[in-house]
Amino acid sequence: MASNFVEELKWRGMLHDAMPGTEAHLMTGMQSAYVGIDPTADSLHIGHLVAVMMLRHLQLAGHKPYALIGGATGMIGDPSGKSAERNLLDEKTLRHNQEALKAQLSRFLDFKSDAPNTAVLVNNYDWMKAFSFLSFIRDVGKHITVNYMMAKDSVKKRLSTEAKEGMSFTEFTYQLVQGYDFLYLYQNHNCTLQMGGSDQWGNITTGTELIRRIGGGKGFALTSPLITKADGTKFGKTESGNVWLDADRTSPYKFYQYWLNTSDEDAEKYIKIFTFLSKTEIEHLVVAHAKAPHMRQLQKRLAEEITVMVHSKQDLDNAIKASDILFGKSTSADLKKLDEKTFLDVFDGVPQAELEKSELENGLDMIAALAAKTNFLGSNGEARRELKQNSISVNKEKVKEDHLITVTDLINNKYVLLQRGKKNYFVLVVK
Repeated sequence: MASNFVEELKWRGMLHDAMPGTEAHLMTGMQSAYVGIDPTADSLHIGHLVAVMMLRHLQLAGHKPYALIGGATGMIGDPSGKSAERNLLDEKTLRHNQEALKAQLSRFLDFKSDAPNTAVLVNNYDWMKAFSFLSFIRDVGKHITVNYMMAKDSVKKRLSTEAKEGMSFTEFTYQLVQGYDFLYLYQNHNCTLQMGGSDQWGNITTGTELIRRIGGGKGFALTSPLITKADGTKFGKTESGNVWLDADRTSPYKFYQYWLNTSDEDAEKYIKIFTFLSKTEIEHLVVAHAKAPHMRQLQKRLAEEITVMVHSKQDLDNAIKASDILFGKSTSADLKKLDEKTFLDVFDGVPQAELEKSELENGLDMIAALAAKTNFLGSNGEARRELKQNSISVNKEKVKEDHLITVTDLINNKYVLLQRGKKNYFVLVVK
């Protein structure tokens, strides 16, 4: 055994609860364990990352990880932590999402080698689709009492006065379907451990109960804490929504910035959870950060490690260059290396004005570019004054009043960046 999996989770702050005997069971040799992943989108977001990191640590410790795509349960909707039912998906969409999720999981888990603990992807739709309703309630439902199901926190919350719409029968049966997954994997893949967030404890233990009553065996449960932010706002959310692992949904630049902008308190917690840095290395980083917090060493290292892991070293380098454009010294050449999406992400929210390309053919004079054509500055007089004070830049390079903006200044054949002083930006969008 390469390492003690439970001990690894403990020091990283990734263990919330474990059924008695779980650690001892894992120390007896290679075991198989799984995590369920919701396939309602064709990308994971960083809210999924704790479960994915748990699977990776499990594999590193010599155990066999199973990633279960909840194709069947995705058609129902899990009541845990939800106040309303989720949208239900058709099979074609679920299969597309499954392939996309496997590609992302492959950045973390070894699915391809011939090692005995190579990772396996399964979809519960494959064994649930042929299950008739009558067979399910006869073979599974009769083993779990309504009293047992009603006692689960996820059910209690939905039946409380908080949720006026109540809870559908479909959702009520969710824990039976998830419980059956555990039984199926136990019987067909010798899977003895289910892991998930702390809100999944009730569903997981329903599975261990089915293994005991139907399988005549022993299943184990292990959960991680739900990740929170120190300021009380929701982890993994920004003003524009989820922070996705898919570069088309959340650019590597915005992904990098999310981690770079974490608070000191959160960075110290997240670097243990979302990187594979050793305990010693993290302890040294924490000490170094405490001595010079303004250097933000924890945030920088966290952002670097996780951006390379999810995207690539090149994406990290580009994200750092893009960050330097806003906060450091950079040149027109640096700007022109940015792809259009990253450029728009870097200057998200910066005021814009549209121009026709024909207006640049003979060169657009700076006074017009700063005032009449854009209203970036209030008047021609203010534009002249700022130009004389050498505080105006075009694409990060200082210009005088005699400068003409032409098509050669275009970034991505479409944009020109105007700047007054250090922090006032304006984007010309050339049609």
